[in-house]
Amino acid sequence: MDENTIFQGQNEAPAQNFYQPQPQVQISGVQNPPPPPEVPVDNSSSRFSLMTLVKLLIGVLAVIILGIIIFVIIIPQFTKNKNEKVTLTYWGLWEDSSIMQPVIADFERQNPNITINYSKQDIKQYRERLVTRINNGNGPDIFAFHNSWYPMLSGVLVPLPSGTISNSDFTQWFYPVAQKDLIKNGAIYGIPLHIDTLALYINSDLFQAAGLKPPTTWNEFMSDSRALTVKDASGKIKTAGAALGTFNNINHAPDIMSLLFEQNGVNLNNISSTSQSAADALNFYTSFSTGNANVWDNTLDPSLLAFSKGNLAMYFGYSWDYFSIKAANPALNFQIIPVPQLPNQPSVNIASYWVAGASVKSQHQKEALLFLKFLAEKSTEENLYTEESKTRAFGELYARTDLADKLQSNATIYPFISQAKTAVSSFFVDGTYDNGLNYQMDTYLGNAVNSILNNVSPQTAVDTLSQGVSQVLKQYGQ
Repeated sequence: MDENTIFQGQNEAPAQNFYQPQPQVQISGVQNPPPPPEVPVDNSSSRFSLMTLVKLLIGVLAVIILGIIIFVIIIPQFTKNKNEKVTLTYWGLWEDSSIMQPVIADFERQNPNITINYSKQDIKQYRERLVTRINNGNGPDIFAFHNSWYPMLSGVLVPLPSGTISNSDFTQWFYPVAQKDLIKNGAIYGIPLHIDTLALYINSDLFQAAGLKPPTTWNEFMSDSRALTVKDASGKIKTAGAALGTFNNINHAPDIMSLLFEQNGVNLNNISSTSQSAADALNFYTSFSTGNANVWDNTLDPSLLAFSKGNLAMYFGYSWDYFSIKAANPALNFQIIPVPQLPNQPSVNIASYWVAGASVKSQHQKEALLFLKFLAEKSTEENLYTEESKTRAFGELYARTDLADKLQSNATIYPFISQAKTAVSSFFVDGTYDNGLNYQMDTYLGNAVNSILNNVSPQTAVDTLSQGVSQVLKQYGQ
């Protein structure tokens, strides 16, 4: 199999009449001329002046009254609103209040009229609960959401004005994947809280014992996975070389398939247009659990557990998996490296991350947007990372590109950051518990994988998958 193709918005007032009739003078012997005709006096101008004066007085009185209204009623009210105490509700998912509070306190010191009420939510049924509460008018002002959820939340998200963050700043500060996910028709709909990418965890002891180097290409990955697989006399896998091929017992199976699809040029929004590439990727994936040379099967522990036990040589995971592995087996010797790529092809990686957005139903949108602006600041990300690192090995990986170098010396987490510039996102993603877009997409994908394992052809599996994906995208207006 050729590895390059395994995955292919004036009155001028009238003049006064000064003529007054003069007394008649009688001259002897001379008849006085008749008096001139008496000219009536026009008093209209006097009436006009009086009316003008009355109107002027009325106007002055109106101005006085208006001034009284402004200075007695409006200005005090404006001042009151400006200094009004506002409480914002912020729903988060992963961090405890003890970690968030020092960062929130910084914002409250800068904005003494605003209080942030942070509430850590349970991820289970979070998306449905969030939408229901917002639509009922009693939801949070600010909330966390997954980067793939825009189609489900577009009706409740407030587009961010340039006063919060400009498009130029957003594109300068955040990774291309965030720009694609959160800028819709020219409007920005959220602030990334962190960044994460799918990486490859390898058991260092198993690699050293086998004399193998970590793989960088898929051919190397396939070869290493077979060399590291140990089976008993009956063919049962005791140590698995890699967790690929099945669906139900592989953590992040949708994400791994997204990686293969994207690297092989599959158009996830129109799978039928690239059906052969999709079939090739599915066939490559399932090959790891079929035939006598299989390195994984449905009988094994979930991949995260198997790797933690030391029974799995290579595991695909995100940065947060590190804590689960360390908690399960503190002594496990492992390394984290970038995922394999196709040779002579541009690198393609998969990102999954969480975002902060503001509710369209919030009664305090101005203040909510001010908090989102605060979250986007460089110093806020640094302070949050510091607080998080007080209770665990490292904090959420910086969402801002200008902070990436600060993590370069950390060999554990830099592999995740190093892949962010070439990462894309997918609606095939696990761990969101959304019971909506992601869940439906993953169900169709799982059915495709399982059907191939039951001897359905990859092309037939892709045809069914394509129809299901199209239905779900149409349901969410995509």
